[in-house]
Amino acid sequence: MEKWYVTMKKADFDGWARKFNISPVVARILRNRDLTVEEEVGKFLRGTLEDCYSPWLLKDMDRAVEQVLAAIESDIRIRVIGDYDVDGICASYILTKGLQILGAKADTAIPHRIHDGYGLNDHLIEMARQDGIGMIVTCDNGIAAAPQIALANSYGIKVIVTDHHEVPFVMAAGTADRISGGEQGNTGSDGRRDGKSGDVEERAADGTGCDGGSCRRELLPPALAVIDPKQERCRYPFPNICGGAVAYKVVQALAERTGSAQLKDALEELLEFAALATVCDVMELKDENRILVKEGLNRLRHTRNQGIRALMDVNGIEPEKLNAYHLGFVIGPCLNATGRLDTAKRALELLQSQNRVEAMTAARELKELNDSRKNLTLQGVEQAESYLARQGAELDKVLVIYLPEVHESLAGIIAGRIRESHHHPVFILTKGEEGVKGSGRSIEGYHMYEAMTQVKRYFTKFGGHAMAAGLSMREEDVEAFRRDLNRNCALEPEDFIPKVHIDVPMPIDYGDMGLAEELELLEPFGVGNPRPLFAQKDLLFLSGHKMGANQTCARYQVRTETGTRRQIVFFGDLKKFGAFLEEKFGPGSEEALYAGRGDFRVSVAYQLGKNTFRGNTEVQYVMQHYT
Repeated sequence: MEKWYVTMKKADFDGWARKFNISPVVARILRNRDLTVEEEVGKFLRGTLEDCYSPWLLKDMDRAVEQVLAAIESDIRIRVIGDYDVDGICASYILTKGLQILGAKADTAIPHRIHDGYGLNDHLIEMARQDGIGMIVTCDNGIAAAPQIALANSYGIKVIVTDHHEVPFVMAAGTADRISGGEQGNTGSDGRRDGKSGDVEERAADGTGCDGGSCRRELLPPALAVIDPKQERCRYPFPNICGGAVAYKVVQALAERTGSAQLKDALEELLEFAALATVCDVMELKDENRILVKEGLNRLRHTRNQGIRALMDVNGIEPEKLNAYHLGFVIGPCLNATGRLDTAKRALELLQSQNRVEAMTAARELKELNDSRKNLTLQGVEQAESYLARQGAELDKVLVIYLPEVHESLAGIIAGRIRESHHHPVFILTKGEEGVKGSGRSIEGYHMYEAMTQVKRYFTKFGGHAMAAGLSMREEDVEAFRRDLNRNCALEPEDFIPKVHIDVPMPIDYGDMGLAEELELLEPFGVGNPRPLFAQKDLLFLSGHKMGANQTCARYQVRTETGTRRQIVFFGDLKKFGAFLEEKFGPGSEEALYAGRGDFRVSVAYQLGKNTFRGNTEVQYVMQHYT
């Protein structure tokens, strides 16, 4: 069951069309992407790297650059500590390469998903101490690692945090300024910690104290510098960048401060990884993110990185046709698979490959791992569906599914699949080496991280943002967690009905090659900038033909209201579409359609594009929804 909505935002569509040489249809789509003024439209259509924001707008950037350059000057060993997903791997690559170009004695450590868990932990700090590391720079993690950073401080290891995740907070009463995570330390007039204690800075969300009553207070780790655009006191204009983009901004600032020509040249390649991280971490392709991905894709199509080229080759991707889909659903999953089933260090080593033979060998291994991951994921989804049927848990507002036998690294993917099929917030929990681990995926209107903060007493560790989160907890608390999470949930029945947002109601006859080509101006598509969706009522379906080796997609002959015959393709669930036909038009309808005896009026939501086959390019209509 779906509910279709036609987006009806107002603007001077004809004026925009004239100014930017676009059609009113495209102007309407741009308004549907929340653009309101001509300056935003111009940036969306013609934005370049010059339109991106200065790295110096990020809070603590000046201090971080100062401390890093001082460490390099003093020959202090620096360790970059990232994460085991694509964002963390790319951020690690960006920072490590940038530091090494400047002559830093820098190496990289990426946590092992199973043995270490997410982000900083005591083991990684102890290893750094044993290896003689004098500075740790985190990327894509660290904002919630106050105890571990306090431990590093106690060993005399300086820590700089670069992250993009939500800042931990408490709802506190009164005017207290700090919450202690260790012995007291000194705080300067600028609010920075002196790095000598385990204190966690506690700050009201508006940057002020609270005059009685309760308020939300951020808990910042005791690092020398904390670069995270989600901080309330950070005035970066667009806080929704990923960890890889934050790392790129740090290297950009280092290049500007030092004037290094070599580092400035390297920014061209490093931009590719900021783009890859942005897509794979499912950031909204709006504002600066759209520019980073668009410019990054232009460079990736001609990349000099042996690892990325090898991944394209083993997956049969033609470089000149590379798009955001390939990043998110082909290359990204191959890099992710190492962190899920092995160690993410293998993915980092691939990106650092120095020759093609080495890169191709590693790329083939990563593809094999990803193929194995796909099979395990399908099994896990089946187990989750069986769990829901068995427990009757589909009646819960928030689905909490405990699958102790499923590999913990697959929890997030399975949660995403169940969220898509049931349109509920979902947590998939698995049994780890020490207790239960899990991942959550949310729906519109349910801020997952804030919901988890309300029941944080059940977690030994947790973090995330509005749409996704991770956690560790005791097995005996699973049921209480499920109960209280649902008790607190304010979602209403209508929130669980999938919403289909139609950009423009438009007969298929209007979708010609000119419009299809014009829509390419809106690429790259992704979260926050989906492919435009059009709709037509009562399209007459005449016949159908299943395609593909496994007959998992189909091409249908339809007749429009003008009497014109068109073809529309469908890559969705054919069994579900067949059941729809049987229910709406009676038994035998599906068979009749594929036998060429169709006479069924179906309203469709479709996408418009171009398809090239054997050198011939034609307009293609792709059915996405039907009713």
